[in-house]
Amino acid sequence: MTTFDTFFVGDARIIKVPELALDTVDIAQLFPEGDLQALSKDATHWGEQSFDFERGLLRQSIHAWVVQTPTHTVLIDTATGNDKQRPTAPLFHQLEEPFLERLQAVGVSPDSVDLVLLTHLHADHVGWNTKLQGERWAPTFPNAHYIFSEREYAYNLALSHERTAVESIQRQAGIGTPRHEPLDGVFEDSIMPIVEADQDQRIVIDNTEIEGFFFHSTPGHSIDHASISLTSRGETALFWGDIMHHPLQFRQPEINSIYCEFPQAAQQSRHKAMHLASVLDALVFTTHFGDSSVGKVSRHAHGFDWQFIQGVRL
Repeated sequence: MTTFDTFFVGDARIIKVPELALDTVDIAQLFPEGDLQALSKDATHWGEQSFDFERGLLRQSIHAWVVQTPTHTVLIDTATGNDKQRPTAPLFHQLEEPFLERLQAVGVSPDSVDLVLLTHLHADHVGWNTKLQGERWAPTFPNAHYIFSEREYAYNLALSHERTAVESIQRQAGIGTPRHEPLDGVFEDSIMPIVEADQDQRIVIDNTEIEGFFFHSTPGHSIDHASISLTSRGETALFWGDIMHHPLQFRQPEINSIYCEFPQAAQQSRHKAMHLASVLDALVFTTHFGDSSVGKVSRHAHGFDWQFIQGVRL
């Protein structure tokens, strides 16, 4: 019988729904700008659930978070999705994962999801927005409103259809020139079908509130990346998106992953997110940490630190 890590924050029940276990991640590939020896040493601090000591490889995860409140069933980010054409990203290419069966196992059917909240529009955060029906992509969650950044939408639309608008949107964002663009095809198969079905709600990311969830501006990993918080009965859950990809970045917060598009802004947002987590005393829900993927941020004289928190297995 499959069990799932479950956490409770005030009146909210939060469940980790796994999609992919990434147990063979090369440090130099994920963090190409860092010193391999120093990164390897820092990675060992969080134990074997975060680092393969025998092979010297990182352990990560791709998953989604189900948040059940007294009034809503919410999905925060939707992992990578099945059947997606990602030839330049073999890890994501034409997957056949039982993600929807895992959702059903925690009592969540696609029809029961009210809200899908997206931290950003990268391939491994929006994939299950849609599923293949015959030869077309259709919303996986037919009764849900999909909430995401207007700027992220405009930028990805421009990259896909209106290249002449790309530089203008980058200037408006004010976070510099990207070192690379998002993965091809994601916008077309995972975002446009949502818009065409009139299930999207595009917002300005600046402490915007949707049904008790607050969107905090943390750009850099993508052009308008958001972190999302929920406070219930004086307790706060903070969903970090891709602020960090591995806890070793607490030891070296200046190090970006290869997937961060706007490097300087990503560094600044990382510090902002750590500070926010500490000030709110939040339980932090990450998207790519291994182990439980959940923890607490503490502040010390020279920066911040991370401690994993274990949920209950239900």
